[in-house]
Amino acid sequence: MSPIQTARYVATIAESEADVRAAQALRYMVFRDAGDMSQNLDADVFDKICTHVLIREVKTGKLTCCFRILPLSNGSEIGHSYSAQFYELSALSDFQGSMVELGRFCIHPDHNDPDILRVAWGAMTRYVDDNNIEMLFGCSSFKGTDSDTYTDSFAMLKDRHLAPRRWLPRVKAPAVFRFAQILRWRKPDAKLAMSRMPPLLRTYLLMGGWVSDHAVVDNHMDTLHVFTGLEIKSIPAARKRLLRAVAQ
Repeated sequence: MSPIQTARYVATIAESEADVRAAQALRYMVFRDAGDMSQNLDADVFDKICTHVLIREVKTGKLTCCFRILPLSNGSEIGHSYSAQFYELSALSDFQGSMVELGRFCIHPDHNDPDILRVAWGAMTRYVDDNNIEMLFGCSSFKGTDSDTYTDSFAMLKDRHLAPRRWLPRVKAPAVFRFAQILRWRKPDAKLAMSRMPPLLRTYLLMGGWVSDHAVVDNHMDTLHVFTGLEIKSIPAARKRLLRAVAQ
């Protein structure tokens, strides 16, 4: 993938061990207690098989955002993904198109410029188009493990954004919050729900993404996360045009 640049930010692929370590250091800052405590790095075995995307400030070179991508030829390889550690994904093994897992997405806590997320999605769009990807998936995380904080967000996911039955992930992790069942009678406050929705997940949903019917309680990462899927053909045409405008 060639660099994607706006006036303020540039997205590139990591080309060296130093680039990967910079991403791991940012991830550690965001995720805190995950990874190698001795080196202040968030690192795992998937880093070696993933492509890492870095988004830096043009003016200062400061790393503001990173994520990693793992391509799969089709659903038969879904068991090799990071997400498969936490979700039973056999339903997706029948997916015939090429897939990519987007993981460890994080933005520097001192930077809340929405253009960072736009550039990140521009980079992902470029990758999807260049490689004929048909499904994007991953884990979308809520900070902390107190589900009560996000009751309205989970109720909205239950009402509007559950995965199609044919792709629905099943429970695998030992600790989960079965929000679709527990909140089946809860009607969400839409404004509150969206205000507490993680930015990455909010963007998935705007593009037609869907989620699992339960959240995994990940005490190691201090998050609640839902499996998130997005079939590229389902993205509205107007949204695709906006994404491709950034990706050019």
